[in-house]
Amino acid sequence: MLHLKNTTIVPLSTQVVKFTLGNAMSVQQIFIVRHGETDYNLNGRWQGHLDIPLNKMGRDQAQLVGEALRNRNIGAIYSSDLTRAYDTAQAISAATGISIEKDVRLREIHCGIFQGLTRSEILQTYPLEQNHWDNSDGYPVPQGESRLQVQARVFAFFEEVTTTSNVENVVFVSHGGTIRWLLNKLCPPEIVAGYHCYNTSVTTLQRVVAKWVLVRAGDTSHLDKSTISSGKRY
Repeated sequence: MLHLKNTTIVPLSTQVVKFTLGNAMSVQQIFIVRHGETDYNLNGRWQGHLDIPLNKMGRDQAQLVGEALRNRNIGAIYSSDLTRAYDTAQAISAATGISIEKDVRLREIHCGIFQGLTRSEILQTYPLEQNHWDNSDGYPVPQGESRLQVQARVFAFFEEVTTTSNVENVVFVSHGGTIRWLLNKLCPPEIVAGYHCYNTSVTTLQRVVAKWVLVRAGDTSHLDKSTISSGKRY
């Protein structure tokens, strides 16, 4: 058994990990969903806090993930307030009959001056800032935030919901970068290193006594070849 900080990890496999997080409360299972595809995803443009809507593929993906979660006894849905996440959450809400609670802490990383650009455009226009970004998780993009800042806000949200909510099964609808940095906080690095977060992929956490278990990461079994995004994955 491996001990990391205040986390107890049982290395059962490369996809299953346990970590201690407070006392056992009502929430027993969390489905973390990345939003559906946008044209910016398809073209490799950094969205951050830009409010980019779902494209046709993204709307189809949202319907499919809603159907996948229909019979999971969902008791609460929490969503980023950005349109691409909220519209994905609406499809889940329509399938489950559960209303949505918006929370800005589920937003994507604010990419500041990088927003709206592709990586090649960023490297050409802001090479110094890109180098800092690539080499420091604590570096806030000018007019934006750092990876550690987004991790702090999404983890605060996670702790709040898992210790105060009075339902058993909840859905979080968020963004690729935000989901990855939440998992970086909760899981050992070797798990997250191999993690891919496609549009509308579902990552499932389950409570076992006072521990959370990562039981499935980045599941896209509800999608087929025609609905798996070819754009950027996290």
